[in-house]
Amino acid sequence: MDSSEAVTTHDSTVDDWTRALAESTGSPGGGAGTGVMLAIAASLTSMVAGYSEKEDDGGRAASIRERAQQLRREALKLADDDSTASRSFGAAFRLEPGPERDGAIRNASVEAAKASAVLGERAIEAIDDLAWLADKGNPALVADVVVAFGALRAAVAGARTNVSFDLGSLRSAGTSLEDVREQHPDLWANVERLTAALDRIDGLAARIDDRAAPTDSI
Repeated sequence: MDSSEAVTTHDSTVDDWTRALAESTGSPGGGAGTGVMLAIAASLTSMVAGYSEKEDDGGRAASIRERAQQLRREALKLADDDSTASRSFGAAFRLEPGPERDGAIRNASVEAAKASAVLGERAIEAIDDLAWLADKGNPALVADVVVAFGALRAAVAGARTNVSFDLGSLRSAGTSLEDVREQHPDLWANVERLTAALDRIDGLAARIDDRAAPTDSI
């Protein structure tokens, strides 16, 4: 595939998409990778939930599986949306210094932060279902749950970092961080929620690590 072509998660093989990610173009970039990690976490959640349905009389596993399958599709779309935002972000910084460049950076930075914030919120919403599977899902799939937690953590960490970095990029257009916090309180608060989510995921994964990796205790 020509590296100059736009690739999407829906129209590319894994090989094509990761080859495009490996190029120094930024589209796809880390934000799109965050979306793919969320899709992987959702896919593993769906798999474990499917294996857990027979052990769950209340129907929770089936509901988790349905939500996870929907999240997988949404996460891939968000990954592609981020690739589009990345192109605008890069184009803004390539403009000649001046008011037009400053305005383009402001718009591109905020839009990129919003795209990553949506991804982060979807990742946060997925924690409860994976936590339920960690406690009540099929115990034979506990290693897959830990892998899912790892992918979900990567998605949360990626979203947190990208929102924070994009907000920080507003300084290139002459805006102070204090002004950024006042002008974009929801995005600022999103970073704090994502930071807390990282701590929660770490705690949940640590709680089942002895079951997933028993040789570590020897």
